[in-house]
Amino acid sequence: MKDLTAKRFRLPLLIGIAALGMAVAGSSFAQQSRASSDKKKEDSAPTIDAATGKALNAAIEFLNMEKYAEASAAIGELKMDKLSPYERSKVEQILFNISYSQDKYAEARGHLQKAIDAGGLNEQEVSQARYQAAQLYMTEEKWKEGAAALEEWFKTAQNPNSAAYYLLAVAYYQQENYNKALPPAQKAVELMDKPQEGWIGMLLALYLQKDQYKDAIPLLQRLIALVPDKKTYWMQLSAVYGQLEDYPNALAIMQLAYGSNLVTDDGEVRRLADLLLFNEVPYRGAQVLETGIEKKVVKVDDKLYEKLANCWIAAGELDKAISPLQKGAELSPTGEMYLRLGEVDIQREDWAGATAALERGLNKGQLKDAANAQMLMGIALFNQKKLGEAKTWFQRSAQSEKHRQMSRGYLQLIESQT
Repeated sequence: MKDLTAKRFRLPLLIGIAALGMAVAGSSFAQQSRASSDKKKEDSAPTIDAATGKALNAAIEFLNMEKYAEASAAIGELKMDKLSPYERSKVEQILFNISYSQDKYAEARGHLQKAIDAGGLNEQEVSQARYQAAQLYMTEEKWKEGAAALEEWFKTAQNPNSAAYYLLAVAYYQQENYNKALPPAQKAVELMDKPQEGWIGMLLALYLQKDQYKDAIPLLQRLIALVPDKKTYWMQLSAVYGQLEDYPNALAIMQLAYGSNLVTDDGEVRRLADLLLFNEVPYRGAQVLETGIEKKVVKVDDKLYEKLANCWIAAGELDKAISPLQKGAELSPTGEMYLRLGEVDIQREDWAGATAALERGLNKGQLKDAANAQMLMGIALFNQKKLGEAKTWFQRSAQSEKHRQMSRGYLQLIESQT
């Protein structure tokens, strides 16, 4: 399965070290009057006593210096059973940060739950802690648990942002549950403040997975506008138009990409040539292939030469088709391209050339229609006035029901001239 989570979901310290530092500043709470606090209990913020504030500040300083053992030791001096609910919640938040900073995700998640259970967090802080717990599952690539945690969080979340919807979409996508991934992916793109390539790419992947090609087109257009030098999106947009059988637009996108020097791979050059041929621009298709050969962008093989020859033939440039047909016929494991060369030589009325090509094709063998090659050999010899040899070949091709009528016609013509 395609991994849309190349970057791990590394959480920032969302509890906010700076915010905690403000909450436990010694002077702020140590000098606060308990009597005044009791009198205005309903209006005042929760308090932290001086000793607890000192321990928490020390832990935060150690945490900022990445001295995790010392931070834990500072917290360890506190007697948890003596702390208020608010103080216990703040302690657990710091312990979460200590564990998280050491990649101890299960332990960090436990501290978040304890912070909630302590009862000292307000509604917004509880929601934030639950969201962080869900993010931790994502960091651990526990997609099922992450999706469940996010779904639970969404039930009470106030105005969830686009990032939350994106995470939920990723969780379901990684479980290959594309139906459930689609709605949050759509919501993430709808709510994003500025275009996010990864988020649009997620929704695009889901549309393509579900063969929703019409829905994919505007997303690919947005991605091309966002990162015009990323050829993947140009190729995908052309392919999507192809899936919708809109071949003019499929070609137009490929030509724009070609003009921007983004068509640089063998398969891309060949596809552009195919689209040009299909859209009745064969001469341009031949030029694209010859440029690819000259710049060594394409691998030279019998299929490439056959494609080039077909472009020249469709463009009415039969003479230019001869060289690629000869080269391709030499590389091909079968005699088919020699047969094609013989056909073109007959069109050019190069009877001797046709005879030579057809002979090589028959000798190489593995022809899909050997009787056709035999009949063409008879035609080439007939036009060289080699009636005896031509008769032999027509007699052979007449054994085929497909070519019997024409072969017998030539045999009658030969009889009338001898």
